[in-house]
Amino acid sequence: MDEALEATRQAERSHFWFRGFRRFIRPILDDAGRGRPGLRLLDCGCGTGHNLHLLQRYGRAFGFDLTPSGLDYARDAGAPLVRADISRIPFRPGTFDIVTSFDVLQYAADDQATMIELAGLLRPGGTLVLTAAAMPILRGGHAAFWPELRRYNRSRIRRLAQGAGLEVRRVSYLFGALFPFVLAARIASRFRPRRAAGADDWEMRVPSAPINGTLAAALAIEAIAARYASAPFGSSVMLVARKS
Repeated sequence: MDEALEATRQAERSHFWFRGFRRFIRPILDDAGRGRPGLRLLDCGCGTGHNLHLLQRYGRAFGFDLTPSGLDYARDAGAPLVRADISRIPFRPGTFDIVTSFDVLQYAADDQATMIELAGLLRPGGTLVLTAAAMPILRGGHAAFWPELRRYNRSRIRRLAQGAGLEVRRVSYLFGALFPFVLAARIASRFRPRRAAGADDWEMRVPSAPINGTLAAALAIEAIAARYASAPFGSSVMLVARKS
């Protein structure tokens, strides 16, 4: 786990996937935070804390994670942190204006109970921004290094949010531009021996500059298009929901 977190930390700044992820998420946070000064934000499963820097643009950001080494990295963001599991979140209900959870839900033992926990953290009118692994056909590869329990489609994420009493504003797939490449990599990985977490995780290595730049540009174009229409497929699914 420590090796996998270190690989993630090294990749987050320049890897095309993380650059694309931020392009997808920033407009959503801009919309949620527009005209609302002094917001309180919480990143659930903050990992290395890289996204806390993004949240701090909109107000006071908090974070929690289960892994001590992840929290060691996250302290660089200067945000208040606690060690906790997403199924037992140690914050009072109705405390936050924006709650985020990026690629954590697929690891929760009870995803409906977790969604209810996340919804409960929001103040009335607050926004949940969540991403999760999409499409069961993409199991394998990098995903096999982590204890991933499931992958999602749009309808399942929508049902979970509605079951938590949230008003769904948007459900869309992300990284559709990469889908053929991810699918090919996942299928190929099923014919290779499974390795321990972080062991030569090639998917987390930053590729050569021309490849990294080309893929980042493709995701930048997709992020612009995603403001107007959702891709029909993708390796991640994003939920934006509001507490009435």
